[in-house]
Amino acid sequence: MIDVRRFGHATLETPDIDRQIDYFTQIAGLVLAERDNGRAFLATKVGDLVVQLEKGAHARCVRLAFQAAPDADFDALRRGVEAEGLRCEVRNDPSPGIPRMLAFEDPKGTVCEVFTTQTAIAKKQQVPGIGPIKLGHLAFVVDDPKKYADFYCRVLGFRVSDWIEDWFAFLRCGRDHHTINFVRGKRTQMHHVAFELKDWAHIQAACDFLGLNKIPIIWGPGRHGPGHNIYTYHRNPDDQIVEMFTELDKMLDESLGHFDPRPWHRDHPQKPKVWSMPTDLWGPPPTKEYVRQRE
Repeated sequence: MIDVRRFGHATLETPDIDRQIDYFTQIAGLVLAERDNGRAFLATKVGDLVVQLEKGAHARCVRLAFQAAPDADFDALRRGVEAEGLRCEVRNDPSPGIPRMLAFEDPKGTVCEVFTTQTAIAKKQQVPGIGPIKLGHLAFVVDDPKKYADFYCRVLGFRVSDWIEDWFAFLRCGRDHHTINFVRGKRTQMHHVAFELKDWAHIQAACDFLGLNKIPIIWGPGRHGPGHNIYTYHRNPDDQIVEMFTELDKMLDESLGHFDPRPWHRDHPQKPKVWSMPTDLWGPPPTKEYVRQRE
């Protein structure tokens, strides 16, 4: 088993790379750090690579990159993947700032990439747009959330944070309540990608900015139950859902088994559990525009 520690970046294919670059730099507020051979590498305003764009026939998420401990034995990581019966490839200099990574497929064909060391690819700077501080999580629509949750826990060392009944799984690989989600739906596809903002005031500013740019908010703002993050959702030009969030629960000590206490928690202490609908603490119900991603 690989014990991944954090979510590094997501690779998204797009039929119109220039349009997506414009969205991620001018609206989302990322930095175009490098571009070459039909690829673009986008970083946060503090310089971390978070989104890699590639030209493709369809808009989809094709790869997820996770970081293991910097002192992890790379050959041992490879042997651990191969022991699961998975075909594993070692890639050198696959992305800016990452000298080496392992690559293998999950059961639906999404490539999981694991690296141990990384350097910033852009200087800290002011950015136009919303300007998230990091890539938070990514959710997939799948036929069987438990199958994928079991795979990510067994192979990559994820832990289950919460379930909503039997159709929505929340998995963590570090302190954050969730890094990868799996939701039951009719078509296998990315459900949404989420970026963390500084605080509630940053969410408010993001909503004003989206409104001024005539980008509809399709759900929110509100506060979720699982994870307790304040959220807002919109769609990018490729019709993919993008979440901006803040105040996500954190499990600071795995041995304690509960999330860091917050005044808005319903349980004290707040431990991983199965939630029943409805789950949100406040905010409007999901809109048809949001729900259609599972159809």
